Amino acid sequence: MEKFVITVARETGSGGHNITRKLSDALGIPYYDRDLLRKASEVSGIHERLFGAADERIGLKEMLSAAEKVYTGEILPPDSDDYVSTRNLFSFQAKIIKELADNESCIILGRCANYLLAGRPNVLRVFIHAPIEARQERVASYSLAWSQREVSKHIRVEDKRRSAYYRYYTGEEWRDASGYDLSLDSDALGEDGCVAFIKEALPLFCK
Repeated sequence: MEKFVITVARETGSGGHNITRKLSDALGIPYYDRDLLRKASEVSGIHERLFGAADERIGLKEMLSAAEKVYTGEILPPDSDDYVSTRNLFSFQAKIIKELADNESCIILGRCANYLLAGRPNVLRVFIHAPIEARQERVASYSLAWSQREVSKHIRVEDKRRSAYYRYYTGEEWRDASGYDLSLDSDALGEDGCVAFIKEALPLFCK
């Protein structure tokens, strides 16, 4: 098989991170999550801390706004007043994602990768979801000190943040099925079932 990329987007508590890690092991290829921040920092010369602060965090104004599609692909020069703006930081991350897709087989978790790589050959775009009850149970299992109310609030806030982040940069809806090739219910399939399903589907999308 030629070089290929799998992008994974996931609802909070759906197990998407674990599925990505297991898929990486099963296929013998790397996956990138926060590693992208370090790579973007190295390319831009901007401190990784600033990428971390901006990563998937936008203000209330942007969260409440209509679809913006802020990302244009343009990277501003270092002498620009907006060089460390959230828009430019995202553009650097996008640059790294596209370069990875050009040069190696890998899995990219989140960060609008499905949008950034749409239309490219040998890309499989996956969305992981699950019923709210299953997601609440999963989050509660690693947040033992939280009440049921706190668990529910965490899921609601995180999903809202991811949705707003995606809409702000792409102008599209995070959960829109047209942005993905596969949408998998991790509660019905289980983590290992999702991995097996993705592996089975991979040859249909990547040569």
